[in-house]
Amino acid sequence: MKTNFLVLGGTGFVGRSVCERLVERSGGGRLVVPTRRLGHGAALRPLPSLELVEADIHDDAQLAHLVAGADAVIQLVAILHGSAADFRRVHVELPTRVARACVAAGTRRLIHVSALGAAADAPSNYLRSKAEGEAALKAAGLDLTLLRPSVIFGVEDHFLNLFARLQAVTPLVPLAGAAARFQPVWVEDVASAIVRCLDDDRSIGATYELAGPSTYSLADLVRMAGRWSGHERPVLPLPGWAGRLQALAFECLPGQPLMSRDNLESMRVPNVAGGQLPGFEALGIKPAALEAVVPSYLGGEAGCGRLERWRAERA
Repeated sequence: MKTNFLVLGGTGFVGRSVCERLVERSGGGRLVVPTRRLGHGAALRPLPSLELVEADIHDDAQLAHLVAGADAVIQLVAILHGSAADFRRVHVELPTRVARACVAAGTRRLIHVSALGAAADAPSNYLRSKAEGEAALKAAGLDLTLLRPSVIFGVEDHFLNLFARLQAVTPLVPLAGAAARFQPVWVEDVASAIVRCLDDDRSIGATYELAGPSTYSLADLVRMAGRWSGHERPVLPLPGWAGRLQALAFECLPGQPLMSRDNLESMRVPNVAGGQLPGFEALGIKPAALEAVVPSYLGGEAGCGRLERWRAERA
């Protein structure tokens, strides 16, 4: 049966993998990906049946028009840095708008990607806003599935790649939050989980914690990123006060900060699966180990180029 999908955040790191998986299983349906600028979605153009649409999803009228043509909506839009108002706009107000548009259009199926550690009493704006967004979606009474991944790695991630590049230009890495714990998950496994949920009505009403098979400290991950990229540097764990000063300094630099004070607050909550909620096993997925994937791409292999196979097949 043909199914029309709307992917919000489809031009992002996770979204590109999700779109590829959806095209593979689409069965002739349409896949619509809105973007503020069409150029942001250039990497997706080789995918057949995918339609890039220039639109502002924070505008209720434009969002309603997009949702009206969809059988299912996948909501991936999120930010890691910003003010409390920024987090609220993206993680609370946008999901609320999406839920309202789905109800009005009669589009009941919704997959929403949240985050491990999301809770109303969490220490960071990021995690509290994620929890508030979840609550807004649950209140709408839709056929909702929530996914809470740990930190996501992959060819184009802004996590391990960033630490690898940093170690290429610095003699050592002063590191705030060095002891923070993570259970990293491969982006392709997250994309597979989304598709499995769409194909399994038993996932409706469920919340899944998506975490990889192993747990690491942030310092472990930084060291491995340096080792696998060929320039491992010593890691200097910073005490709390120095870490906060470092994060504040990063916030004052132009562009996205390497780490913010809100990120540090988030890291006070272990970014690992709690075991009370279902995970990959319930979806029939065996998550890939970090060590089996990351060494193959930190050496500089291409990322979006893999989508060119779709162009070749249609030539």
